[in-house]
Amino acid sequence: MPHAATAPGTALLLTGGGARAAYQVGVLQGIAALRQRHHPGVQDTPFDIIVGTSAGAINAAALACAADRFHGGVALLARIWGRIQAQQVYKVDTSDALRAGTHWLGMLAAGWWSHAHGGGFQPHSLLDNAPLRTLLATHLPLHRLPGLVASGRLRAVALTTSCYSTDEHVIFYDGAGLQDWSRVRRRALCTPITVDHIMASAAIPFVFPATRVVAAGRAGYYGDGAMRQIMPLAPAVHLGAQRILAIGVGGYAEAEGSGAAGDPDPGYPSLAQVASHVLSSIFLDTLAGDAEHLQRINQSLSLIDPVVRVNTGLRPIELLVITPSQRLDTLAARHADSLPHSVRTLLSMLGMRPSGDAARSAALATYLLFEAGYTRELMRLGRADALAQAETIDRFFGWPGPPARP
Repeated sequence: MPHAATAPGTALLLTGGGARAAYQVGVLQGIAALRQRHHPGVQDTPFDIIVGTSAGAINAAALACAADRFHGGVALLARIWGRIQAQQVYKVDTSDALRAGTHWLGMLAAGWWSHAHGGGFQPHSLLDNAPLRTLLATHLPLHRLPGLVASGRLRAVALTTSCYSTDEHVIFYDGAGLQDWSRVRRRALCTPITVDHIMASAAIPFVFPATRVVAAGRAGYYGDGAMRQIMPLAPAVHLGAQRILAIGVGGYAEAEGSGAAGDPDPGYPSLAQVASHVLSSIFLDTLAGDAEHLQRINQSLSLIDPVVRVNTGLRPIELLVITPSQRLDTLAARHADSLPHSVRTLLSMLGMRPSGDAARSAALATYLLFEAGYTRELMRLGRADALAQAETIDRFFGWPGPPARP
């Protein structure tokens, strides 16, 4: 069973956002440092439920594989993200990127004509993320998961996806003593977690291709788990969470500073701006809304007599959300030149320009900047944000506060 320092029903939720997910690793480094301060030598994870979406699914799977050595799992993630290069995630050859870009830009005309005349011209995505599969297969010992679940060190690990073939939001999970569930256009399936499930969850729409996954005896094509995910906290709740620590990749500082206040005519948005807006709607907006929803439910439950509430089966759920204290697109603007030349060219074809508001121009790049200079800065920010909330994190886990001074 998990170490006594781990309270049952403690869930970790990692949201998506491409390269932004490096921020989560920094927060986890901060949590690991606080854990070491209070429970030196303890290795088991402080989370018995781990849920990941999109790039957060990569981090979630890595932590789940290291449920018996949490600090080692965090250190592994820090090494990967701290040394990462775009070419380890997607192909950066100029011919590949430009061919994909011209295919997409010409799809409305040439693609329609080809389809109408029986041709096979149909681009799958802007970029090819085949290198990511190799990276995952090399570093993630997914074969350890069944044993960690069976030993009780891990109650459940879940990765969210969106099935293009059935228009459903599908949660793939591996856990003990749990049952599949189904809601309107949402369902959860118990299955051994594989690289295919991670690739599917991390397939940013339009940017990366869908992944073929066989589920319940039927094949389908799956994409990013953030799509159609209007309640990102729900999987953790279904898996038995009593408290949830959620690490997002977009914060209030970013939302408040993203407008063009005072500009009487900002001009027609480029494709890059529209794409950034769409991705922000998918990755950055739903967690805050669901957190507010949970807060209202908790407030309503607090008005019900505890004895009566037991018979309802409802329970309040403690929630701690940690998000960036700075705008990540502002940080990305300082590192945009480190993107591969082919990708910079591709983004410029979509209208991303270095002039004007640098943060707005770099917003789309924040999802593709898998370069160590940027990811290390995100990790530093995440660690600092976690340590700045040390007392709140300690209370969440029930860790003792610092000893009183004599």
